[in-house]
Amino acid sequence: MSDRQNSQMTPGIAAARLPADTIAENFADLHAPYAPHEAAVAADRCYFCHDAPCVTACPTGINIPLFIRQISTGTPEAAAKTIFDSNILGGMCARVCPTEDLCEQACVRELAEGKPVEIGRLQRHATDALMAKQSHPYERALSTGKCVAVVGAGPAGLACAHRLAMHGHDVNIYDAADKPGGLNEFGIAAYKTTDSFAAREVDWLLGIGGIDIKYGQRLGENLSLDSLAEAYDAVFLGLGLGGVNALRADGEDKDGVRDAVDFIADLRQSSDLTTLPVGRDVVVIGGGMTAVDAAVQSKLLGAQNVTIAYRRGRDAMSASRYEQDLAASKGVHLMFNVQPVAVHGNGAVREIELEYTADDGAGLKGTGETVRLRADQVFKAIGQSLETDAELALNGRKIAVTGAGRTSRDGVWAGGDCASGGDDLTVTAVAEGRDAAEDIHAALSA
Repeated sequence: MSDRQNSQMTPGIAAARLPADTIAENFADLHAPYAPHEAAVAADRCYFCHDAPCVTACPTGINIPLFIRQISTGTPEAAAKTIFDSNILGGMCARVCPTEDLCEQACVRELAEGKPVEIGRLQRHATDALMAKQSHPYERALSTGKCVAVVGAGPAGLACAHRLAMHGHDVNIYDAADKPGGLNEFGIAAYKTTDSFAAREVDWLLGIGGIDIKYGQRLGENLSLDSLAEAYDAVFLGLGLGGVNALRADGEDKDGVRDAVDFIADLRQSSDLTTLPVGRDVVVIGGGMTAVDAAVQSKLLGAQNVTIAYRRGRDAMSASRYEQDLAASKGVHLMFNVQPVAVHGNGAVREIELEYTADDGAGLKGTGETVRLRADQVFKAIGQSLETDAELALNGRKIAVTGAGRTSRDGVWAGGDCASGGDDLTVTAVAEGRDAAEDIHAALSA
């Protein structure tokens, strides 16, 4: 069901709750880029540690002291090259990485003063400077005559494809959507990546050459792993997680209940946010970044009351404390230790019933005590699931991998959210795609 149909059938869900200029202001860049002088001042705070803990905390292992020193000496483009050598999507990661839990949390300044070097903003300053240039900073090696299939044009697939192209391999990317970018294009809050940055970053990345993207191709539907394995010298799966877990609550099929990832995708692809319907009383079920992004953006669109309901305590939320505080600063109410048991309403949601939870040492359980919240829109953000396992061995609900992304099938690698292992973060996906590409290259060169 489309948003427009949903809004017509569900009283309380409406577009244009706020004037266009207010919405534009609400969705402006969350963190304005540094001016050159500001970047120089911020860079001067770095101790340039020899055994820098920030580097260890970065999933892609960027040489952070080196790139900050390069900024401090007035060479931001050299700093960007240092970043891109480790993380080809360093521009997006500078915008969306939970740096407060990664590099900046490990910063010596944070430990000593409670105020880290603003590594993320410095990284954006550098990468923006180099990406503004017309030429791509990398050249392809001589053609190897090998061709690799990459399934998924998200962060893992793009990072893998770029590194393979650098080594001289040809790459065909297959993606189910009608444009590339994956999570970066469809799944991240609009105020974190303004001015179509995700699309511009992909165009810039493809400047390496040797990469072709085919759209509308979904593994398990019009694309099979067997055919790819037969046609290509290697296959990398960067599928992401396409399915959304169910609430398992009575009435969750009522009008006004939808997946948070679809709402965020619609918002990201909208050319006019005043046309995007949103409820007056919105409840988001979940505790991760998707829940926060859906809740905050509902508030920015004009929802009057927005609540995030999470089944465990604050410390268990996968969304960082910074993101939790951001939500609260925008007027989002956070409820902890509650889980949905029923969605009430005559055809369309009117209330959601939540049960309080407690952990008795044997696991999380409902207490039997409930509370009802008024709701005309409920977003499900309780995790995503793998839509196709391509008949590969699984580790839990993800594709099992060993080493640098090797799956149970020879010649097939996997990385990013679909693979077992690291956190479901853009930066982790980039690291896994990059490392798999190096392993694929070594295997093809043997």
